Amino acid sequence: MQRKPPVFAVKPKVVQPVAGQAVAVQTIAIAGLSAGLILGAVEGLAQSSVQVRVQRWLQVNQKQGQVSYFQGEQWRAARVGDRLQAIGDGLSTGPNSTARLVVDTGIGTVDVAEKTKLWIQALAFAPDNGRITRIQVGQGQARLRVRPFTHRGSQLEIRTPASLSGVRGTDFGVTVQPNGKTGLAVLNGKVQSAAQGQAQAVPGGYQNFTLPGKPPTPPVPLTNDTTLKQTVERRLQGGDRKVRLVGQVDPVNLVMINGVPQVTDQQGRFTTAWQSIPSSFALPVVVITPLGIEQRHIVPLTR
Repeated sequence: MQRKPPVFAVKPKVVQPVAGQAVAVQTIAIAGLSAGLILGAVEGLAQSSVQVRVQRWLQVNQKQGQVSYFQGEQWRAARVGDRLQAIGDGLSTGPNSTARLVVDTGIGTVDVAEKTKLWIQALAFAPDNGRITRIQVGQGQARLRVRPFTHRGSQLEIRTPASLSGVRGTDFGVTVQPNGKTGLAVLNGKVQSAAQGQAQAVPGGYQNFTLPGKPPTPPVPLTNDTTLKQTVERRLQGGDRKVRLVGQVDPVNLVMINGVPQVTDQQGRFTTAWQSIPSSFALPVVVITPLGIEQRHIVPLTR
């Protein structure tokens, strides 16, 4: 049976520029717009026009496992050399699958973890010939390594459903949970994390997170900690033994159980639904930090 290709929770609008012709795009501020990670100087850009050209792209440089490529309303298996070069072009990774994208100018790379969805929001040129790249991460984990820009107008934005952050030459990563909660960790450089009209400067060696509809939290020292604290609760229901997992991780981390991303609260706590004990008598739990450090835990369900 043919596998149905994944779809985005929010379908991006596809705008195809005409070859050899520039298309003016007006950047506007909309209340409730999903936020992101902004790379570059942004003051005044919301009121100015930028030029979208077909000579901009992000290219698939490496891939492993099940990686899907979206272009022109169609999904197919991704190949090394594929280019995301129009608004709406996207990439999706399956379980135990990864990909690396390189920016056309060679300014940096985007490492995409398993169970991640992202797509292009804009590829443009600033008035000073700087490059403007906006990427939406709908869920999962991505890490960016970006060298310093040579043009003040250059930007590299990573937008998520909950937060928006801005940098100029840095090494940082994000996690995005199913409800949009966004974790941010900065290894080097500085990131301006913003949401709900408020911003937090997150320097290298620090991390923070943003809950949907809330401003970003103040930065705290980077932990990169994949520790899982957990308790297995048990009950008998209709003659069937049921279990559920109650756990806690660092609030910036992403948690997947049996390949399904979980939602954690502001303390990093989560609780699974009650379920019958699986034949393996264990639950596989994966904890991923915003910088892509991953640890796999096996939680036994029997005493």
